Amino acid sequence: MTLMIRAPLPTACLVSICLLLGMASTLAAHGRPEHEAERTILDGLGRSVTIPQDPRRIVTAGRAVMMTANALWAFESTPDRVVGVGRISQGRGNFLPRLDPGYRSITELASNVGPEQVASLDPDLVILKSVVRGSLGEPLERLGIPVVYVDLESPEQYQRDLGVLGAVLGEERRAGELQEYYRSVTSEITAITDTIEKEERPTTLLLYYRGTGGDVSFNVPPAGWIQTRLVEMGGGRPVWRDANPGSGWGTVGFEQIAAWDPEVIILVEYGGAAREIAERLRGQPRWQALRAVREGRFLAMPLDHYSWDQPDVRWLLGLQWTAGVLHPELFAGIDLERETRRFYRMLYGLSDTRFDELIAPVLSGDFPGGETP
Repeated sequence: MTLMIRAPLPTACLVSICLLLGMASTLAAHGRPEHEAERTILDGLGRSVTIPQDPRRIVTAGRAVMMTANALWAFESTPDRVVGVGRISQGRGNFLPRLDPGYRSITELASNVGPEQVASLDPDLVILKSVVRGSLGEPLERLGIPVVYVDLESPEQYQRDLGVLGAVLGEERRAGELQEYYRSVTSEITAITDTIEKEERPTTLLLYYRGTGGDVSFNVPPAGWIQTRLVEMGGGRPVWRDANPGSGWGTVGFEQIAAWDPEVIILVEYGGAAREIAERLRGQPRWQALRAVREGRFLAMPLDHYSWDQPDVRWLLGLQWTAGVLHPELFAGIDLERETRRFYRMLYGLSDTRFDELIAPVLSGDFPGGETP
């Protein structure tokens, strides 16, 4: 007879297993009613997910949770349903506590939260970006917790995922309003820029300025990211399109920037200082040799609490701004102040008075005519 000797599991693994088993038994014993009404929806991955009829303990966390949370808070019932949100620290800090006074009663989870911490909130539904499915979503699914995945990375995914969120919250009509708003504003831009010939599209470089620990780098996005899409939809020619075949930001040196020498440079920075950095660079001799600087077309992407270039809900404002700076003669009719106020009224119900309190004081960037909305 052959004896099979198994090595003991490391203590840390045993602890994690016990914690997860404990969470599972707690959820079964003290969680939701055994015969709670349920319904089935399609999530962003096209999966049929069975969720509670009326979810009341929603958690959203994990990587890029800012994008999910900002989209969720465009729905009226969200504040009454969400019990946990991952930490949001980009830009000028989390915008949602300023918008929703009750937000501070919601549990803030660590950026690198694990399934044990999420499960400890006894959620009846978890909403995650699909990029964290393997690390966070699947362990939660194994505990019997429904998980709905969204992407929110492109204009097309925004159309789909706003519908997913509306279905989750039982606010399909509101989702339709948001989808139509995004669709109509985007179409107003692309109906014009789709007719622009390649030769009439200004060569454009979008640069992400990253300064960490005294080290500075300039970076370009991959071809498929929304930053590249904004330039293309706004009527520009992204000169870096073939230079970054990867899946993340790619670093470029000044020599390459000078070799491209684009007609327009758009600077983005996620700490809230894009305008100040752009102004400083425009004052340096080697940057002054670039065509975009000489012709006054080296511009800082606007931001309020967050930069407008990324796949946050604000990308729609970024598209309007980009089209206006690339083709001012074609989009002279865009009143960016009116459009920004309209955006915040549409998404978050902000009156002009609330806009002046929450948004106007933090608006920054290079705007047409030099005026900040």
